[in-house]
Amino acid sequence: MATLSQWIAGARPRTLPAAIAPVIIGTAAAAPLERVDLGLAILAVLVSLGLQVGVNYANDYSDGIRGTDSDRVGPIRLVGQHKAAPENVKLMAFAFFGAAALVGLALVAISEAWIMIPLGALAVVAAWRYTGGDNPYGYRGLGELYVFVFFGLMATLGTLYTQAKELSWVGLAGAVGVGAIASAILVANNLRDIPTDETSGKRTLAVRLGDRGTRLLYVALVVVSLAMVVLVAFSLPFVLLSFLALGILWKPLQGLRRGATGRALVPVLAATGLFEIAYAVLFAVGVWLSRSV
Repeated sequence: MATLSQWIAGARPRTLPAAIAPVIIGTAAAAPLERVDLGLAILAVLVSLGLQVGVNYANDYSDGIRGTDSDRVGPIRLVGQHKAAPENVKLMAFAFFGAAALVGLALVAISEAWIMIPLGALAVVAAWRYTGGDNPYGYRGLGELYVFVFFGLMATLGTLYTQAKELSWVGLAGAVGVGAIASAILVANNLRDIPTDETSGKRTLAVRLGDRGTRLLYVALVVVSLAMVVLVAFSLPFVLLSFLALGILWKPLQGLRRGATGRALVPVLAATGLFEIAYAVLFAVGVWLSRSV
């Protein structure tokens, strides 16, 4: 039976910035519209965290029963390493999906943003179908697209819409930027796993692009996130503070460009998650400063 620390490790805490950062960006984007509501932001964080942890357990379960997690570098695999019964991991995944759904309903009821109900249901289905079901799209190279759409566009713009009841170009640019970074986390993860994914038949985007192409994609996604900052800076100049977050990523990025593989890519994963949070916080600070001067 898995210990508490193993269950926590199985939730993959290093991926959680991908759930928190878009809510920070979405809330910051509501500020120029004079519609910030921190209570709704907290509910949005809980929904996003529930979905993130749920999809992490769902991936652990689905990859584990398919045998694609038996020989991996990186965080613990509860099913693949026989730390927990598959049924219990699946139950945990749906428990977090259910919790996210309940908090999401509360968020929608308070904000009266009813359009978020079908979108939220779609997010749960997509989370399960990432590696679950008969034909998971994560095995067909579409995982990064899922992350960009649901942990970039939907999480950010959904947060903005529940607070402001409208969208804005600042929110859209922020959504693209944070979605690109969230996708970069998955790109780094899948770059590390290319050897085992190729052996198991898991055709991720990294497997399809190959080692060099995947490294170029990672760099391109980081560049996209910074380009979105420049775009917003034309009207909110202090968001350029987000460039300071590059200090977190610079050294690991050099390792990635020099060809780091296997465990040497773990620092890249961790740094990308920290970069995403720092990017979002500095973006929010930049919006506030730009409106204050």
